[in-house]
Amino acid sequence: MTMFDKITEEIAHFIGVFHVSVEDARFREIYPEFSFNPVPSELEPLPAIVPHFEAPYQLLGYDPGFDYRSPRAEPWHAYSRPVKFQDTQRPHIIDENGAGSTWYNWPKYGAGLSHWTTKFTHPELEPPGSVVNYINQIVVLSDNDYFSVGGHNLTFSPDAIDNSGLLASAEAVLSLSPLGDLERPGSGDEIITLIKASILQIEAAELSSSHAAQIFAAGETMEGIYVNGQLASEVPLLEDYHSFDDEASEDDTGSNVWRMDNGTVAIKASVELQSGGNTLVNEALLKNFWTGGTVTAVVGDHVELNAIIQTNALWDTDAVTSSIGLPTNTGINELFNIATFERLDIAKNPNADPVDLDHYPKYWSITEVKGDLMIVNWLEQFTFMSDNDIGILSSSGVTTSIVSGDNTGVNHVSIFELGFSYDLIVVGGSLYDANIIRQTNVLFDNDVIDADASFQTAGKGEISSSANLLWNQAHITNIGNPDRFDVLPQHYLDAANGLADGGTNIPDDVRSDDAFAGLNGLSVLYITGDVLNLQYIRQTNILGDSDQIALAKEAVAPNLTTEWSITTGSNTLVNSAAIADLDSFGKTYVGGDQYSLETLYQAEMISQHPEFGGHHSDALVNEAVLFLDDSMLDTADTAHPPYAAEHDMNPDDGVNSVLGH
Repeated sequence: MTMFDKITEEIAHFIGVFHVSVEDARFREIYPEFSFNPVPSELEPLPAIVPHFEAPYQLLGYDPGFDYRSPRAEPWHAYSRPVKFQDTQRPHIIDENGAGSTWYNWPKYGAGLSHWTTKFTHPELEPPGSVVNYINQIVVLSDNDYFSVGGHNLTFSPDAIDNSGLLASAEAVLSLSPLGDLERPGSGDEIITLIKASILQIEAAELSSSHAAQIFAAGETMEGIYVNGQLASEVPLLEDYHSFDDEASEDDTGSNVWRMDNGTVAIKASVELQSGGNTLVNEALLKNFWTGGTVTAVVGDHVELNAIIQTNALWDTDAVTSSIGLPTNTGINELFNIATFERLDIAKNPNADPVDLDHYPKYWSITEVKGDLMIVNWLEQFTFMSDNDIGILSSSGVTTSIVSGDNTGVNHVSIFELGFSYDLIVVGGSLYDANIIRQTNVLFDNDVIDADASFQTAGKGEISSSANLLWNQAHITNIGNPDRFDVLPQHYLDAANGLADGGTNIPDDVRSDDAFAGLNGLSVLYITGDVLNLQYIRQTNILGDSDQIALAKEAVAPNLTTEWSITTGSNTLVNSAAIADLDSFGKTYVGGDQYSLETLYQAEMISQHPEFGGHHSDALVNEAVLFLDDSMLDTADTAHPPYAAEHDMNPDDGVNSVLGH
């Protein structure tokens, strides 16, 4: 705003008054022309209209209008027409349109007679297409804070934490997995190669002595719940160990200021630091119900692999000086590897209606898939977080709260594939079926908490530097009886060879299978190539939370009754994955080799074990250097601000949250 001098202001006022006087004169001159003179109106008043409102329809709850029914075979409807057969006629296949991919069977009648015969219309069958999803989710966060709180007049300049050691250790952990670094397949041949190579790697790791100290189980089939290598009766609940709700503590709900009996105002003197408390979550849910049959006939090989590989690795070697005078509650680090293998045999339904074993289908409809049928879901979730904080704290007799951690990173994906069902699926090639879940948690929580030689306190408080939670939970559910396999009968092989040659016949022996009893018509899917079913989930959490904290004495007015709460741990790393895979509704016949492998690998690697990765436990502590310059402590210098602490750090960012009341 510009200030005017006295003369300029008077001139401005004069000009303003002049303009106002001119306008007043004009108004007085034309005022009579605008005086109010009501004139009677000749217009009729508008009629009053009262709108009629009613709501004859009752409002119901929300209805999305989604009424889905699976594309099962529709009823085979019958109608009649006269047909005359000759002596030499035999039962044969007739296409209603003379061509196409749908054929019908006609009954045989006596020679030279005219009869009414029944013909069935067919349900329209759709061939399933291939479905392939490649999903890659990544969260990367760097939250390396530097803070200096209080009037300590000290310089605190330790070396910054280098994450190269964390990354090298994480690479070593991943290399110990029985499966190597699988490359994402880009073709049918690469999918087959990947599944076969995975089986060979798991078999080799099972025999290797390098995995003898870990939990390793394998077999043709596995069922049950495994918690840290032991069979359990129930699955532990994550809610019992960690809450994702932000609930304020009782201390946060009250005031930190109160009036004492003598009338003076008192302030709660406390210092609270939360430099840990990070949460990393990878969550994936995959339901594959893309296609299935009551009977599956595979001319070639049938290869099945179900694998769960879980690893928790923790470095938590803290250096907390005893000169602080505060109790240290390191807390308990909890590591969980939870795996569930489940089989559901929906063919054995005790509540199902009884079938007529004297009635078998005489009619059939065929749809064809030329080439391979691929059902591939490849999901990779990766979270990397760096939260290496450096800070120096002193109490100034007020309530101080510093939050330099408490970060959250979440990856989530859910896929539900619902497709087609058939009575009979004929595979001209081989069937490869693999469900693989790989979960890894790696945490560096090597904290250094020291104090200046002059620091002392008589207040209450606690230091918590551990209490981390590493959680891997995986669930694989296969729909299909593990004992459903049998050698491919000759009549099924004849049917497959006939379809491969362009034929349309389904032999009587095939249609008389007990699995088809009670059906009027048979829905058939013929796949000329291979069936490639690959469900792969890989989840990785890597967190570096190595904090360097120094406590110092207030230079001007130290408060010895201050309450101290220092938390540098309490991190949570969670991997949760589930695969539900439809194998078969009933029987599976195999013409070639049948191979099944189910494996579980669970490992817990803790820094106190010197043999882990060839590292010695003493080398796991990051060599942080604390430098407190006592020469800067000069209480006589009143011109020096009490909170002016100097540092020579170049942090990634400022403190996340500093609150002083």
